[in-house]
Amino acid sequence: MRVDDFDFHLPPEMIAQKPAEPRETARLLHIGDTLADLGVRDLPGLLDPGDVLVVNDTKVLPCRLTGRRRDAKVEVTLHKPLGTDRWRAFARPARKLKPGDDIAFAGDLAASVAEKLEAGEVELVFDRGGTELLAALERHGVMPLPPYIKRDAGGDAADRHDYQTLFATESGAVAAPTAGLHFTPGLMELIAARGVAVVRLTLHVGAGTFLPVKVDDTADHVMHAEWANLSGDAAAAINAARAVGGRVTAVGSTALRTLETAADDTGTLHPFSGETDLFITPGYRFRGVDRMMTNFHLPRSTLFMLVSAFSGLERMHAAYEHAKGAGYRFFSYGDACLLEPNPATWGN
Repeated sequence: MRVDDFDFHLPPEMIAQKPAEPRETARLLHIGDTLADLGVRDLPGLLDPGDVLVVNDTKVLPCRLTGRRRDAKVEVTLHKPLGTDRWRAFARPARKLKPGDDIAFAGDLAASVAEKLEAGEVELVFDRGGTELLAALERHGVMPLPPYIKRDAGGDAADRHDYQTLFATESGAVAAPTAGLHFTPGLMELIAARGVAVVRLTLHVGAGTFLPVKVDDTADHVMHAEWANLSGDAAAAINAARAVGGRVTAVGSTALRTLETAADDTGTLHPFSGETDLFITPGYRFRGVDRMMTNFHLPRSTLFMLVSAFSGLERMHAAYEHAKGAGYRFFSYGDACLLEPNPATWGN
């Protein structure tokens, strides 16, 4: 399909710069055969006893660092671990860096450039690894917010909490699974009281989630790979619920992509641990998910392609036009959607 098919205009003032407070006061657009303007607080009533809500428990690392290469300022965003002390990173200005360059980020944190890659990327080797490196990132790093959320160079201390979900326990993401940002302990109590089970999986969101699609046809796009894990217990719990009529609602594209990666042709889930580069576009036949909760996504993005595959391209364009007219807030800190499937648009 043409990437232009997934384009739309969004006024910049509709891009949320802060989350709703409290989080569950965000709006929720229920998208099915019709559209309903609701709130995230209405979610428990949209679920049935016996349903399963699947959430991503990845934790965002404060992996944006500012340092100096001799007298020059350098900013790096770590995005893929290659070892305990080695990371791929986007760097600015990357063109002036070369292998062997040392970058001092703080009195107790430094790295050297091991390799210069394409498109502003470098491979860094730090002077420490494992838990010591993670602790140093906590001391000196800032949250890697997407570029459409505007912050000063030092970041905003509130983002340490705001850009982390209630479920975050497994460190490794460089971007938040943003649909999960809407959940609070009070909302989870209502979901539990409804008789809905919550199952966790992990997908460490990579910086590729922010990268633009630069090709003209979706068939030419190479999807970034991300590490995911669905345990045997989690797969069994979801399979058991579906076997007796429970519906599976994936909270976010990361949960959905993990479930679809782990599902066989019958929709049965199997344990999975490894990298997934599943790229979902219209014509894909969904097997492991019955509904999807997600935020509003960027035009021409792989995420908008995914939701268009799930609910239909025309339906999603109409829903986004409605959301713009109704004043919904877009992207990572914005409002949410609950998507019903549209199998008539799926492939075989």
